[in-house]
Amino acid sequence: MEKRVENLEQFEQEAQEFARGLRPRASEATLITLSGELGAGKTAFVKSAAKALGVEDVVNSPTFVLEKIYLLSNQPFKRLIHIDAYRLESGAELAPLRFDELMKDPHTLVMLEWPEKVADALPQAAVSISIQGEGDTRTIAYG
Repeated sequence: MEKRVENLEQFEQEAQEFARGLRPRASEATLITLSGELGAGKTAFVKSAAKALGVEDVVNSPTFVLEKIYLLSNQPFKRLIHIDAYRLESGAELAPLRFDELMKDPHTLVMLEWPEKVADALPQAAVSISIQGEGDTRTIAYG
């Protein structure tokens, strides 16, 4: 499915609607991957999704720290883990984040940017999102 949004407000609304519709998997964490060029809006999508899930903290790119964890309440998930794999060269570099262990918890939502960098270590994503941008317009493809 593909969705075209014409401005930042529509983009934020789309991300929030997406997040509100997510439900935990029965036996493992829910993995959402986000692909797109630099500046396409991957982090902005996560930021808007986090807002819809009740995160009040400032959500920004974890490019240099690799991972940020947000505790959730009154949601189907207990925590949101935001990972930015841009600086990684292989899936083995996810090990210090205890990625395999994180993926075992069905109450965890993982939103991972740049999945192509660590594809060799990723389980099947619940949803793969690709974002393309031109000016303020974004095309969001869900797979």
